[in-house]
Amino acid sequence: MKTDVHSVGFTLIELMVTISIAGLMLSMAVPSFTDALRNNRLTTYANDFLSSLSLARSEAIKRGVSVTVRKSGAQWEGGWAVFVDDNSNGQLNSNELIIQSHAALPATFTLRGNSNFTNFVRYVSSGASSTTGSFMLCDNKDNNDLAEPYTSRLLIINNVGRIRMAEDTNNNGLYEKSANDEVTTCVSGF
Repeated sequence: MKTDVHSVGFTLIELMVTISIAGLMLSMAVPSFTDALRNNRLTTYANDFLSSLSLARSEAIKRGVSVTVRKSGAQWEGGWAVFVDDNSNGQLNSNELIIQSHAALPATFTLRGNSNFTNFVRYVSSGASSTTGSFMLCDNKDNNDLAEPYTSRLLIINNVGRIRMAEDTNNNGLYEKSANDEVTTCVSGF
């Protein structure tokens, strides 16, 4: 009696081709996944800061007093606090109510205010900001302090205290304070 035995499985060549194709597809997907992850983190941290500024503005209107957002560390990326600024001096005194505090951003991120917002932003009872200006948030992992395409967010506070995210009107990955005024630094001069 003769039996016919069939083997089920892959040959070594078929397995190697399959692994090669999977590796090639993975190598194409990883860079776009990394970019999506960075973009998501930038948006999250920018929204956290924007929320704190919005909270300060709304609390100033609601309470009828000055409310300040002040950096906690040497720079804004070291964290910040929102507090009722009873004497409107921009300093957090021991008797003043802390409404919210935010922890430091991860080590590769920078958050800097322009010369108008080096230490604090104060909102008066009308909801207006004590001054106008902007904040630059960057993923500065290469440590060159430049706002490279798709690695930053720009927040702008106007003369009535409204906060907005700047737009990238020419779609080059850099944000503009106004028409044709791109911000290209993460630390100063913007």
